[in-house]
Amino acid sequence: MLLSFFTASLCAFAAASPSSSRARPYAQHAKRQADAGDSDSMTVDLGYEKYQGFRNESQNLDIYYGIRYAKAPTGNLRWQAPRAPESNRNSTIDASSYPAQCPQSAAGVGRIREVNNTASSEDCLFLNVWSPSDATEALPVYVWIHGGGYGTGSGQQDQSPLLYTNNNSFVAVTIQYRLGAFGFLAGDEVARRGALNAGLLDQQMALQWVQQYIHLFNGDASRVTIAGESAGAGSVMLLGMAYGGSMGTELFSNSIAASPYLPFQYYYKDWVPSQLYYAFASYVGCAPTYPVGHIGGQDIFDCLLSVDTDTLMNASATVNQQGGYGTYLFTPVTDGVFIQDLPSRQFGRKAINGANMLVGNNANEGASFTMPDIETIDDLVEYLVGKFPLFSNNDIAKLLYYYPTSNATTNENATLFATTGDSPPYALNQSAQATGQQQRAELIVSEFQFVCPAYWMAEAYSDNDLGGNSWKYQFSIPPAYHGTDLAAYYDYPGEGFSVDFSVAFQKIFGNFIVDSNPSISNVVANGITAWYTNGTQENPASDWPPYSIYAPNQLDLNTTCPSGDSDTCGGPDAVNIFRLTNSYTWEAGRGERCDFWRAMGDRVPE
Repeated sequence: MLLSFFTASLCAFAAASPSSSRARPYAQHAKRQADAGDSDSMTVDLGYEKYQGFRNESQNLDIYYGIRYAKAPTGNLRWQAPRAPESNRNSTIDASSYPAQCPQSAAGVGRIREVNNTASSEDCLFLNVWSPSDATEALPVYVWIHGGGYGTGSGQQDQSPLLYTNNNSFVAVTIQYRLGAFGFLAGDEVARRGALNAGLLDQQMALQWVQQYIHLFNGDASRVTIAGESAGAGSVMLLGMAYGGSMGTELFSNSIAASPYLPFQYYYKDWVPSQLYYAFASYVGCAPTYPVGHIGGQDIFDCLLSVDTDTLMNASATVNQQGGYGTYLFTPVTDGVFIQDLPSRQFGRKAINGANMLVGNNANEGASFTMPDIETIDDLVEYLVGKFPLFSNNDIAKLLYYYPTSNATTNENATLFATTGDSPPYALNQSAQATGQQQRAELIVSEFQFVCPAYWMAEAYSDNDLGGNSWKYQFSIPPAYHGTDLAAYYDYPGEGFSVDFSVAFQKIFGNFIVDSNPSISNVVANGITAWYTNGTQENPASDWPPYSIYAPNQLDLNTTCPSGDSDTCGGPDAVNIFRLTNSYTWEAGRGERCDFWRAMGDRVPE
């Protein structure tokens, strides 16, 4: 039986020392065996294994799917730090198809059901590489970390569109990491017997692989940009905090974080992660029968090691789905070694890894993560009390003070439209999704879980001791829900959004990867549509100033609709509208609200 706190949405790394975890785990025996120009061979020898990729002639890319970067985390390696792959020299491995994804655990939305395991496997620690075929020099490297709430997703994000728009100017890598209970089971017993935050340690291992082997794919290991969206951006955030921010640019120099997801981050042996451990064990038949957590002579951890993958995956999904609407329960914890502090505190000290940061949020992040049918102030207070169980009555009162509303109730018949951000009405009361108390709740979730972490990151990386800077943006094309920006930088231009907008957004990413600065030309920023009327009119994206506490610059990325039809705002008639704004005063004082959330970090916790 799950404990009642799940329905109320309450919702180490001991096996290795920091120095041993950070040591390079791979042997030095890799080489490029075949001439890159030989499309019939395309073989790369990594020392431990050989892989044969394929050439996409139309895109001029050499592609390798399913490269193993770590030993299969199965059997006694479950919930352990990743290990270097074993040598397998018997044959050359075909790298022309994606590997199996890691076992999935969806969020607390919808009815509970068993998970289809046909496309997943615990043996999932693989990465994929896209390398320009005609590279004549070492190119910058872009490593994409997928999102999905630390419970879903895979490395099957095609990088070809982004490379195409940026003239194949870098090498792209996507990685997979353990998810749900497989990657983020916590508690005292996991700390003693295994490794906390195993999914994050997988990401670190993949980045170590990049340092060791990416030169074989014409990549420059000294110019690595890590990037992600949602939990992928949250991973970027936590990698930037790893080991207390003591790694510098050892694994990466640049970071891109799109809508960084920051769920409740508990200390690893707090009540919540401990109860999750026991609930998970109970679902697979490993429930404790003694206070010390033993089943006869076998402890829970040993019992879990003996359970089959499907049973564990269904238990992970079932527990995860009890966490409340839009909530993931198996997420990163503060472990004292890899993750030493809360983001709200550590970023205030500017204790960071990596030099440069491009960070952004969407205008309407919270809609998909907020309980619907919040109509009255009483509904809202009840929701907030359940959402933040560590808040006192006074804390709830302060929260409502920082989120005032002019609407006593939610009006289902009210006109829905997006706000401009710097003139009324503001997102406190209005969005393309909701009004009144429902919008109030959605903005609270949006800001505490996605938007304010982006603000803290922008501030932490601004004018930092590693000689880097930060740039902040907002994606505002209606409805600007969480995740809708993905189509802008991962579809071919014109497929998801207008050609002009997609090219501009993808060039922002590409220029940051290659030049460590996201500024783009006036022609690209304004778009071809505007070229015929405005020529090279100055666009703020062409000389994008960095973020600072004294000048909290934010580039608002939006479009307008010449046809007047709001349904085509992301379509071919849309014209780019990029504005430089003040992120602190944005939406009637968002910066002040983010200061409030920083002060409340211990009690969220985040």
